[in-house]
Amino acid sequence: MTSVDSLGPTALGVGLLVALTIAVLWSTHTPRPFAPSWAILRGAVQLALISLVLSQVIGNGFYVSLALLVMFSVAAVTATRRIGWSVHHVAVLAGSMAAGVGATLAIVFWTGALEPSARYGLAIGGIVIGNAMSIATLTGRRLNESIDERWDEVEGWLALGATRRQSTITLARSAVYSALIPSTDQTRTTGLVTLPGAFVGAIFGGVSPLEAGRFQLVVLASVMAAGSITATLMARVLAPVSVRPVPLD
Repeated sequence: MTSVDSLGPTALGVGLLVALTIAVLWSTHTPRPFAPSWAILRGAVQLALISLVLSQVIGNGFYVSLALLVMFSVAAVTATRRIGWSVHHVAVLAGSMAAGVGATLAIVFWTGALEPSARYGLAIGGIVIGNAMSIATLTGRRLNESIDERWDEVEGWLALGATRRQSTITLARSAVYSALIPSTDQTRTTGLVTLPGAFVGAIFGGVSPLEAGRFQLVVLASVMAAGSITATLMARVLAPVSVRPVPLD
C-alpha cells in the first residue's frame, strides 16, 4: 500500500481513536475532554507541514539547525505555559533545557557515538528536545504542587531561620525524581514492554536491527542525561520561595 493509498485507512483509524478518546473522557466527566483530540489534530497539521519542509532540507546543516531552534523555542514556550507564564519562568526553563540538550548533543557527536551529520542531528535533537520539554513540565508542576501541599512545613523551616533553599531542598529533590520516573521506566522496559519509535523507525528505514538498537541506546542515554540536567537546574532555581505558590490549572 502506497502512502497515498493509505491516507483513507489512516484517516478512518485516527478518527475512530479520537472519537473513542472523547467518549471515554466525556463519559467520565474528565476536565477538558476535548484537549487530547485537539492536540492530535494540531499534531497532524504540524506533522504534515514539517514533513514537507524537512523533505527538502534534510541534508542541509543550516536549515536543520534552524528547524531545531524552532523546535526548541516551541518546546520552551509550551512547557512554560504548563508551569505558569512569566518572563522568569521562560528564562529558567529555556536555560535549563539548553544546558541539558546542549551538553548531551555535544557528548554524542564529540565521542562519535553518532555521526555528526544534519540527518542524525535532526533525529536525535528532536527526540531529546521533546523529552526535555516533558521532563521540564513534570518538574515544574510537581515542585509547585509539593510546595503548595506542604507549605506549612516550608513556612515552619523559614520561621526557624532556614534559608529559602534549605526549606524546600527535599521537595526539589523529590520533584526531580518524580519527573524522571516515566523516562526511567521506559528505559528500563525497552525491548520488554515497548519498542521505542526511534528503534522501529530505523528498522522501517532499512537499518539493521543491530544498528537500530545502537542508535536507540544512544537516544535513551541522551534522554536521561538531558532530562537530569534540565530537571536539576530547574528545581535548583525555582525551589527557593518566600511565598506560597499559586496552584496550577
